[in-house]
Amino acid sequence: DGSDLSARGVPASDAERALLAPYVDAVLPEVMDGTWEPPKSDGSGRDRAMIREGLALLAEAGWRVQDGVMRNAAGEPMRFEFLAVNRQQERLALNFADALNRVGVKMDFRLVDDAQYWRRLADYDYDMIQWTWLASLSPGNEQVNRWTSAAADRSGSLNFAGAREPGIDAMIAAMLQATDRGDFETAVRALDRLLISGRYVVPLYVQQNAR
Repeated sequence: DGSDLSARGVPASDAERALLAPYVDAVLPEVMDGTWEPPKSDGSGRDRAMIREGLALLAEAGWRVQDGVMRNAAGEPMRFEFLAVNRQQERLALNFADALNRVGVKMDFRLVDDAQYWRRLADYDYDMIQWTWLASLSPGNEQVNRWTSAAADRSGSLNFAGAREPGIDAMIAAMLQATDRGDFETAVRALDRLLISGRYVVPLYVQQNAR
């Protein structure tokens, strides 16, 4: 965040657009033109404006609250499990579950021991987890294990989001093949646009302007 590698607030350059041309449908227009910003609440945990916006987006996707429960057109409830391994994650999950419950979404919570947790992560046997991918100003081969289609199909990888996007594969390849800083930054910003557009994670926090 806040570096030359970030696509946030920066319109895509001609070089980025050329890289992304075969995958343009995977990039949100507002991410491509640099106007995208993450949602900002009032910090209360009960921001009515944000709740209304979320309910409207869910309605567009075919989900509506019926008798206090979020259901799709077939009447199936929206329900998923948060897998945790420590009490810190438990506190986060319970707070998140309370917020979701107010709009009819049921989030179950499961706290497991280390051995079971890592076994389930290796097998991608979860609905949601909390995870941190450490980053630097020199991303490299580690991105292959985090975001590529090949990693999504390999047990034990760090592609916990299950990303299978050809554009991501291509941008990581372009990043690794870059021979100068300009080409490198172009490829990483293009990758950033695809990751943002894919909505693979629910951002929790960020250390701004970290170097």
